[in-house]
Amino acid sequence: MSDLPGIVITGATGRMGQMLVKTVVQSGKARLVGAIEREGNESVGQDIGALCGLGPLGVLVESDPLPSFARAQAVIDFTAPAATLEFAALAAQARAVHVIGTTGMTEAEIEQLAPAALHAVIIRAGNMSLGVNLLTQLTKKVAAALDEDYDIEVIEAHHNQKVDAPSGTALMLGEAAAEGRGVSLKDVSDSGRDGITGARKRGDIGFSAIRGGDIVGEHDVMFAAMGERIILRHIASDRSVFARGALKAALWGQDKSPGQYDMIDVLGL
Repeated sequence: MSDLPGIVITGATGRMGQMLVKTVVQSGKARLVGAIEREGNESVGQDIGALCGLGPLGVLVESDPLPSFARAQAVIDFTAPAATLEFAALAAQARAVHVIGTTGMTEAEIEQLAPAALHAVIIRAGNMSLGVNLLTQLTKKVAAALDEDYDIEVIEAHHNQKVDAPSGTALMLGEAAAEGRGVSLKDVSDSGRDGITGARKRGDIGFSAIRGGDIVGEHDVMFAAMGERIILRHIASDRSVFARGALKAALWGQDKSPGQYDMIDVLGL
């Protein structure tokens, strides 16, 4: 058991964090060696297993990531951009695989991961599920096959507590569509429509975001032309699909050279 990779979960008491804890503990493929929360969080000092309904695991929630990172082979991180950048530097020092599911990162923030990737494996994706990554590849192929007579719209729906829009997955799908068409997404992105916006610009890739209730994650990529529409869809009904993908990534990265990877690499797509 001790030769299994040790994994640290950041943001361990949040909804995604607790799912990650349960997935790692129940997998039989890895050991949970750390659970991190922000300083001042009321869970600090408590057993993460008890907090997640698993019973005591002997792993206490910590606010200082250094001790647990030092004994880890991987860090799974679904937090916030600023925290992720701090964790990236620490994971690189520990030579631990850093799996990043954090969304809402700007291009400038993503670029700041480069120094850490010189020393450790970083696996970052807007979505960790197998189905979404297959959808990404399909989106790229369809976009490459259809010309600008087909408007592309990415429509996403999430729960009412999600703080960023468009979602990381929606942006990943938009990037795939842009790549298929041989253009840069930043040049053709169309989001945040409100008021008198004028007609849609030919060749733009649009984004629409829905927020409500407890929606885990739904993504459609619509290719709309005169007389027909093609819709590619993925629906996640349980966030365990993201946790399983993140664990798969953490295990996959164990024998890889330092650098930046994504779930397409992990899945060999």
